[in-house]
Amino acid sequence: MNSSSQAIILFAHGARDPEWAVPFGIVKQQVQAARPEAQVELAFQDFMTPTLEAAVERAAAQGARRVTVVPLFMAQGGHLKQDLPRMVAKLREQHPLLEFRVMSAIGEAPEILQAISDWVSRGAAA
Repeated sequence: MNSSSQAIILFAHGARDPEWAVPFGIVKQQVQAARPEAQVELAFQDFMTPTLEAAVERAAAQGARRVTVVPLFMAQGGHLKQDLPRMVAKLREQHPLLEFRVMSAIGEAPEILQAISDWVSRGAAA
């Protein structure tokens, strides 16, 4: 992976079944293809590795100065309202030279909701 001053960390919940993470790996590959100048990492809240902390460590070791955390969650539940802010606050303390940005949950993006609605409508019409 190329050294870059920007890292994009896709942050998902995680599951015990490794197959659960396959779609997130595809998203990671597609984001990396669209943003070849950035480091793109995948991190998990529970059950799977790497953790968010490990992904940030890797990004920092590869020269990142800016980290954008993208929660791949449908909505703002407890993990995003409580756990993620605590995790990012700790990471800011551990990496004072890194600039952190946390995006909203992907399920809050109107274009994501529209894509889901379109997909359901097409499938239900078939």
